[in-house]
Amino acid sequence: MLKASVNNKTFDIQQNATETILNGEPFGWDFAKTQDGNFSILYNNRSFNAEVIEADYASKSFVLKINNSVYTVGVKDRFDILLDQLGMSNTASSKVNDLKAPMPGLVVDVKVAVGDAVKKGDTLLILEAMKMENVLKATGDGKVKSIKVAARENVEKNQVMIEFE
Repeated sequence: MLKASVNNKTFDIQQNATETILNGEPFGWDFAKTQDGNFSILYNNRSFNAEVIEADYASKSFVLKINNSVYTVGVKDRFDILLDQLGMSNTASSKVNDLKAPMPGLVVDVKVAVGDAVKKGDTLLILEAMKMENVLKATGDGKVKSIKVAARENVEKNQVMIEFE
């Protein structure tokens, strides 16, 4: 089961081997991929051209252009729905407070500066540990308040490396 939110309207979608069920009713449609990111859709004897403009698979959000109209689509699978029911939803953008060293190591490079705005998933710094380079990314949105380390500096586990506002 999926829940799709399209321009603030919610739809329940179920798919089995033979049909698609939309809000409890059979949904007779056909679609085919025409090229990378483009699809042809047939529904109610009408043809639609769909193009994926943006796709964020981590947050399961998409921007689609269908016959020159733009739609914002968010999708939740059964695990997201279960997390919502348990009150453990992670759909809101989280704010990051600081970045701590996950292990002792050597700071290879700092990729942000004080005052930079960062989004979840942005690369913050590279930490070398056990002869491997680890790319440390933002776990949420924030603005860099201070940088507590420099390149070629050794850090200990749980040492604060970057603080955010």
